[in-house]
Amino acid sequence: MSTVGVERVLVVPTELFRSLGYFQGFSSDVEKYLPTLLDPAHTSYRPRDEMESDPSFKQLIPYVIFQHRSPDGIELFQYTRGSGQGEVRLRARKSIGIGGHISTDDDDTNCVYAAGMQRELEEETIINTTWTARQVGMINDDETDVGRVHLGVVHIFDVIEPAVKARESEIVDAGFCPLPEIMDELDRYESWSQICLRALFGRG
Repeated sequence: MSTVGVERVLVVPTELFRSLGYFQGFSSDVEKYLPTLLDPAHTSYRPRDEMESDPSFKQLIPYVIFQHRSPDGIELFQYTRGSGQGEVRLRARKSIGIGGHISTDDDDTNCVYAAGMQRELEEETIINTTWTARQVGMINDDETDVGRVHLGVVHIFDVIEPAVKARESEIVDAGFCPLPEIMDELDRYESWSQICLRALFGRG
């Protein structure tokens, strides 16, 4: 069978993740996990369509949250995933996270993970402001079909101005929204966003 056009994504064995210390939900201890998970001795590139239904592997996903601090409080970039969005199980759900898979397209760089995250940001958004970035945690959600085969690395980008726009047509109704308004609609958000909102911005 031809492999032309088959997307191959970066994965790690689920058992490796579990051996480092299993958690469900959010962990702020990035350094406990990420250096080992990104070690080339443990990573491999496998066909995405196979990995979407194989819980013996976790696909590593950068998950970027844009945060703006206005005089009235915190605002977060949020959007709704369109009907043509790649992950069918997340379509029509609201999200505060930008990101996606690391693929073989990113494998000719010195830092595959950082290159993959930058590529996803450039594909999905237009950032017309300065920002500072920080890694703040990891997401593991084995309570959903999507979560069982993915592992998120959460980054907060603190932007000076709320000047981030959607580049992709499948990112709809996008823009910055006051945190209280987002919290009032928490159940409309995908599970990873709900996990981050509760862990990072408070509502138990």
